[in-house]
Parts: sequence; C-alpha cells; structure tokens
Amino acid sequence: MNAFTAQMSVARGRWRLYVALLGTTEAWPECSFGRAVPIPTPVERVQALSRLGFEPLPDAEWEWSEYSQDPEDLASPVGLIATLRVRSRAEERP
Repeated sequence: MNAFTAQMSVARGRWRLYVALLGTTEAWPECSFGRAVPIPTPVERVQALSRLGFEPLPDAEWEWSEYSQDPEDLASPVGLIATLRVRSRAEERP
C-alpha cells in the first residue's frame, strides 16, 4: 500500500487541498474550496479527497501546523497547513 500526505492550505484567499505525490513526475491532484471562510469541514475534506481518488488511512487524523509567512519577522502573518495521511481509492483492499 502506498501512503501519501494530503495537505490543505490557503492560497490566493481560498482553501485548497492537494495530495503530495513525492517521488513521481505526476501532477499533484488538487481541489479548491473557493473560499477562505469558513474552513472546510472534515466531511467536505473527505468528499474532496474522494473526488481526487483518495481516502484517509484508517485512524488517520488531520494535524494542523502554523508557519510564519516571513520567518525573519516575528510579527508577520501566520499561515495554517493541515495534513492527513491518505491512500489511493483504486488500490486493492485486504
């Protein structure tokens, strides 16, 4: 089973969800929620993953982290990134 990391962040004022396909030359599957607020619900996120052909790993939970938009400036705005371990829905299940 190949596990991947799905990430969700705000870009250009809109939440977007994408699956990082590291180690491949494939384009990363991506979905925009078309809004900045409210933050997409867990149900919306799973639906978006499904449309992209992925599903959460069993017992996976969203993890949130923050980052400074300018690491040199402690007063700079903070961004949020959510991550979740996922797998392809096309893979055979045991």
